[in-house]
Amino acid sequence: MRLLIATQNPGKRKEFQHLLGDLAVELVLPSEVGLGDLEVAEIGDTFEANAILKAQAFAERSGLYTLADDSGLMVDALDGRPGLYSARYGGPGLDDHGRRQKLLDELLYVHDPERGAQFVAVIALANPQTLGCQVVEGIVRGRIIHEERGNNGFGYDPIFQPDGYDQTLAEMDEGFKNRLSHRGRAVEKVIPLLQEIMG
Repeated sequence: MRLLIATQNPGKRKEFQHLLGDLAVELVLPSEVGLGDLEVAEIGDTFEANAILKAQAFAERSGLYTLADDSGLMVDALDGRPGLYSARYGGPGLDDHGRRQKLLDELLYVHDPERGAQFVAVIALANPQTLGCQVVEGIVRGRIIHEERGNNGFGYDPIFQPDGYDQTLAEMDEGFKNRLSHRGRAVEKVIPLLQEIMG
């Protein structure tokens, strides 16, 4: 079965391939089916709404079952920020390191017990015939530490320590991190949906 991943990021395809394990699916990127230029405005006000917007747009144009995800970091002490804006937090001038630094600065005077946070990933699987979507969610709880640790990750991984572990996501082995992560937990729920489609 060919399955379109609604992202232009080849790294994400690799991650999905790893998480889907031995499932007999061929993951394809938009650029491989002539949709390299398709941009979908993420105008939804929830992770779910944005994932559905992307999945439906790419499924409709490609005629393929399509997986799309939207994810972000929600910090308790910041009323759920950066949330939907995790990838754009602090404006267009900041890179990953700059966004992490902005977050740490905002939490400078917040004590450990109040530094709870969660990574949330929502995945939508769109049917190209009906454009109906099945939606799953993965969450990993943890806390924001006081300084960056580890270099095996991106985004907020170096400052996020999952509950029950003494390492940040960026200090963990790639395979272990992928399974533990919010996206890994969401993909686990997608696998039976794909198995059902494949009969």
